[in-house]
Amino acid sequence: MGQSRETTAEITEKPKRPFPVVPTTKILALGRFTSPPTAEQIMTIFPLEVPDTLRLYLAGKIDQWWARQDQKGPVFLMNVTSVEEARTILEKLPLGQAKLMEFEYVELSPLTPLHLLLTEGWANANR
Repeated sequence: MGQSRETTAEITEKPKRPFPVVPTTKILALGRFTSPPTAEQIMTIFPLEVPDTLRLYLAGKIDQWWARQDQKGPVFLMNVTSVEEARTILEKLPLGQAKLMEFEYVELSPLTPLHLLLTEGWANANR
């Protein structure tokens, strides 16, 4: 026997989002060493990593950068709109090529509840 229409609709219907879909405007990349770098790796790879990272900053791909207090790796706020582009860029860096650095990527967007300020009645609700 087949499923009822109501059951089929419930299965295929996606839950309604409380806020509108907005575009990804930046990517937050949280770096982590895959293993602690050795003294030799620091002496050979870091002199290449630092200028390459600076070039990404000067090219506008990295907007801001920080070091994690736990010293596990860097954090980059990137001016790209997809995880794929961020991954491609960061995997080309020397630490990425040496498989010594991996990243967790977070897509960022404008604060979605702000759309409420533009809806009819919302701006005048407290007047």
